[in-house]
Amino acid sequence: MRVRIVLSTLVVIWLLIGLVAAFQRGLFTRDEASCSNLGHTVGTIFVGPLNYVGVNPTIECPPLPEPSE
Repeated sequence: MRVRIVLSTLVVIWLLIGLVAAFQRGLFTRDEASCSNLGHTVGTIFVGPLNYVGVNPTIECPPLPEPSE
């Protein structure tokens, strides 16, 4: 029971830090709404706290194939 409370508290703190990171980056002040912006914001909330410990995660998309003629 105690482990569940500790883990729940850590998850809530993690997400709050991620929200702070998203606010600092100005992700909630954008005028246009799109799936890309939503994905960027959600990603920042979930992995944003890693930036504060120096991990600086990045995502690189693989090259897209050329369209057929």
